[in-house]
Amino acid sequence: MKLPLLLAASLLSFSALAQQPLPVPRNLQATYAKGTRAENGQPGPNYWQNSADYTLKVSFDPASRRVAGTAQIAYHNQSPDSLRQLLFKIYPNYYQKGAPRAGRISPEDLTEGMQIEALSINGQAVDVANLRPDATNMFVPLPRTLGAKQTAQISVTYSYTLNKGSHMRTGEIEPGADFVAYFFPRVAVYDDIDGWNRHPYIGSQEFYNDFANFSADITVPRNFVVWATGDLTNADAVLGKKYVKRLRDAEKKDAITSIITEADLKKQDITAPNAQNTWHFEAKNVTDFVFATADHYVWQSSSLVVDPATKRRTRVDAVYNTKHKDYEEVIHFARKTVEAMSYTFPKWPFPYSHETIFDGLDQMEYPMMVNDNPVESRQDAITLTDHEIFHTMFPFYMGINETKYAWMDEGWATIGEWLISKQIDPTLDDDYGVAPYAQNAATEADLPIMTLTTQQNGLPFFLNSYPKPAFGYLYVKELLGDELFTKALHTYIRNWNGKHPMPYDFFNSMNAGAGRNLNWFWQRWFFDGGYPDLAIRTVAKTATGYDVTVEAKGTKPVPVYLTITYQDNSTQQLHRTIEVWETGSRTVTVPVPTTKAVKQVKLGATLVPDSYPKDNVWEGR
Repeated sequence: MKLPLLLAASLLSFSALAQQPLPVPRNLQATYAKGTRAENGQPGPNYWQNSADYTLKVSFDPASRRVAGTAQIAYHNQSPDSLRQLLFKIYPNYYQKGAPRAGRISPEDLTEGMQIEALSINGQAVDVANLRPDATNMFVPLPRTLGAKQTAQISVTYSYTLNKGSHMRTGEIEPGADFVAYFFPRVAVYDDIDGWNRHPYIGSQEFYNDFANFSADITVPRNFVVWATGDLTNADAVLGKKYVKRLRDAEKKDAITSIITEADLKKQDITAPNAQNTWHFEAKNVTDFVFATADHYVWQSSSLVVDPATKRRTRVDAVYNTKHKDYEEVIHFARKTVEAMSYTFPKWPFPYSHETIFDGLDQMEYPMMVNDNPVESRQDAITLTDHEIFHTMFPFYMGINETKYAWMDEGWATIGEWLISKQIDPTLDDDYGVAPYAQNAATEADLPIMTLTTQQNGLPFFLNSYPKPAFGYLYVKELLGDELFTKALHTYIRNWNGKHPMPYDFFNSMNAGAGRNLNWFWQRWFFDGGYPDLAIRTVAKTATGYDVTVEAKGTKPVPVYLTITYQDNSTQQLHRTIEVWETGSRTVTVPVPTTKAVKQVKLGATLVPDSYPKDNVWEGR
């Protein structure tokens, strides 16, 4: 999702820190002792995670906004523990009267929450009258203990009313268009760190879900088209023949295909001529399932080869109301993002069969789906599109606990936005989050990145989730160079895709993949307080040109970028990575070999925050 401290006490220990291990909380150290995780960054020999198979049948009436469905869940307990209860996440209860929320909602959207009408476990009925949901959490005692390596068969019948306003990642967009997320009861994550994920959903922190397989039937009225996580397997039964052909063509062609045009909408021949149509989708090994539906949106589509080894293609869709002109180029931005992710950064074949950008009221990602609001400018459309699509890798492919560690996914989407936006439009110089961090670093609003996301809100949440970790990733990328950084990142991805990495799995995987101990930087950037501040100390004439001495006044290590302007107005760019600060040095001297007179030296770059930039320019005499 895109959202519009203390100083170090001593500088004497920097060189020693380079050889010291990172501080690991006791509960996370316990995972090493249990063998579920290893200090080399890999899953341990005893690593496990639970999973589930969901068969969903849901009927949605856009007029009344009633969601009614059943969920058949095969929950697989792969843990070594015997479970006496199951924890269900009931996310629609965010709108329940009396539920805790980080923000306000319209009184008209207050509901009684999700109604559990029937529930059985292993064929034994549970008395739903005795269920006591605690807002979005609902513990259900098991009739019989669920032992290690056993499966529970769960059946749930439920209903609720989708919110009309107060759009929080889901809800009605406008009459005839809805984005429906978090619409079914799901078993919460039970993991090797915390056991049950008991954190309530209050709207600020995001999600943590197990990997699951989904088979979903979604029933909507005639003329409503459905887009969802997973593959549509019965297109012939729900779409008119010419629209099926266009969809099949789009799955094979690089060109842009208009599957539904404005002219098509007027004909009302897009869906099968039944009063209700049931759309079937299949999704394997994903962390969530959502759908969207509309009776007046156009649909543009294209596809591209994302894996040259297998020739596997990904289809990219843009689905929108034509009154939103900014959406006209979204199909191109989305396609270029998927291409850049596959071939440039993170240079990993896009992992899913399709990606649909849906014209909604939020800026929120889901597996294979994005709910994006209209925006004012072309730059905003580019940066929003690539930011949300980049989340495909983090958190979805990597199974990250966003609730506790938002920096492990939002930080990646932010660096992805910075790098890919410029590939889409070379004139863009995206500075998302740079100024807020420079202004607020080492103030009371600035906490270490490693502070749990559940302990933050407002500005601290933004800084630690978005720009600060993105700077950390970017500066390590510059330090290692593209080839070695890609190797290190791919080590992390290979170790943990389809699993649930914690922060130290990331740090240790990167160290192992790079073949280099980066703890000195992880410590100073992710754990310590401080602020970024470089200054030009001196510019001295030498026999071969000039020496520019740059001082690190702050304790946050940032790269050195120098722009040299000569008397003839020609310029030269010089760069030093964060490596110059590894041993704890407070200054670095950058030689400028030249025979020309220097008129100005300017320190800094767009993606280098500086809390005190007034000493970043030297003017020659």
